[in-house]
Amino acid sequence: MRAGWKESQAYMKLRRGRTPRVPLLRNLIAAFLVGGAICAVGQTVTNVFQWLGFSPTDAAGPVAGTMIFIGALLTGLGVYDRLGILGGMGAALPITGFANAIVSPAMEFKREGLVQGVGARMFEVAGPVLVYGLTVSFVIGAVRYFLRAY
Repeated sequence: MRAGWKESQAYMKLRRGRTPRVPLLRNLIAAFLVGGAICAVGQTVTNVFQWLGFSPTDAAGPVAGTMIFIGALLTGLGVYDRLGILGGMGAALPITGFANAIVSPAMEFKREGLVQGVGARMFEVAGPVLVYGLTVSFVIGAVRYFLRAY
């Protein structure tokens, strides 16, 4: 047998006894309800833009911008953090969660000023996501373009 195998088994047994149980069903239901509520708000915003005369395709951009604004506003007011604690991934996955990921680090440094604090920290978390997302989309677009040529 491997050296340390018994120690690792003993550690796992000790950890299992002291680790609190995760309320999986409650977390799943909360994520479903919070994510569903955010999607319902998004659908309502979409309906409003369509009522104003936008086609479904033309409404997509303003709806995304509105939802990002709502997520950033709720983060600034401290509401979205509580929503994230309650809904977990249900609050993090929609586009409002992306806005929360951008605004949250900036809010921590607001006492350092608008430029040095908020501006400098705004893309601390979301910056790498944007860079890699844009890079991958460019590569996929280039591959698709060259494959269509043949």
